[in-house]
Amino acid sequence: MSILPTSSRWPLYLAIAGLAIVVASVWYTNYLASQLAEIEQSYVELYGEAMERVADIENFADQKGDDVSTEQAIIDRMRTVPRILVNELTGEIVDALGFGDRNTDTTYLKTILGGWIEEGRTPVRSFAQLQYFGDSRLLRQLRFFPYVQAVLIGSFIFLGFLGINQTRKAEQNRVWVGLAKETAHQLGTPISAIMGWVEHLKMMYPDDEDIMEVSNELAYDVDRLSMVANRFSKIGATPELKPANIYAELNKCRDYMQKRAPRKVSFDFPEADAGNAQVAINPLLLDWVFENLLRNALDAMDGKGKLTGRIREQGGNIYIDITDTGKGISPKNIRKVFNPGFTTKKRGWGLGLSLVKRIVQEYHKGKITVTHSEMGKGTTFTITLPRVLD
Repeated sequence: MSILPTSSRWPLYLAIAGLAIVVASVWYTNYLASQLAEIEQSYVELYGEAMERVADIENFADQKGDDVSTEQAIIDRMRTVPRILVNELTGEIVDALGFGDRNTDTTYLKTILGGWIEEGRTPVRSFAQLQYFGDSRLLRQLRFFPYVQAVLIGSFIFLGFLGINQTRKAEQNRVWVGLAKETAHQLGTPISAIMGWVEHLKMMYPDDEDIMEVSNELAYDVDRLSMVANRFSKIGATPELKPANIYAELNKCRDYMQKRAPRKVSFDFPEADAGNAQVAINPLLLDWVFENLLRNALDAMDGKGKLTGRIREQGGNIYIDITDTGKGISPKNIRKVFNPGFTTKKRGWGLGLSLVKRIVQEYHKGKITVTHSEMGKGTTFTITLPRVLD
């Protein structure tokens, strides 16, 4: 049996505690309601006896006086419990009390009476009348109270869960931001050293074309590595956005990745001058988005296949589609691919697409989705960005 992480136990404990409170509250309230119902039934029986007593006293002139006032007081004070008096022989409604302005509404009273009879309420007999009675306002409120309490406790649990979840996310964000900045700091020293060695290599073998070519490519990769470190240093800070042509930005990343991709992978992307769709971006961060998507696509294709990039302009948005012919994503995992820590690879932390989503949504006010995926045939990611209007 697996044990939940400590950070995941609180919502469960909170839910169990809330459920226990609701169950105990419902049981105890129903117990009180049953006790109150028995008391009200005794009141109604007392009311019937008082009516008989008053009738008996009024039949004997020599027994009038203080005795009448006691029974009459009981009758006058029985206003809280709704009652319907029915002729035991004819079944007709004789009188009704406790319904306010509807004490004389026969149709309404018959509907109420029918409901009471279906519920199996036991009438109180007095003379030739059957006295049916319902729940007082206090009793109805008492029966309804557990449901109100359940809603309140449910709301408390929900808000508590949201609070715990938000706190946990904020803590995770602080950890990732700190980790990213520390990574950028640690990369700084070796990058500077490698750049120095590359320049030293160029100075020592200026006439060797092969070494110069390798040195130039190595210098380009070191510059790229420096850019990656710069990206990490900017995590957690608000990036500056500038208008740029998305065709040129996508083509720039395609050019870099194509030179480092297996030869059996073909690229079909629009040229840099194929259009002029202006989008407010931070090139450093958006290039990270494209690079992550292209690297994942290359991994999914196992060294062969086709990578396609398409840009669509529609209304106030620009849509960038990145399509591969790789393994595809199973339907159950499509919603999880952007979750921190989720990965189907043997190696990796599952942070790439999580960072991609954050960069697109939080920094560029855009959206990224898996618009299509089929196992064994490939996947399409679509990035939506607001267009800069002229």
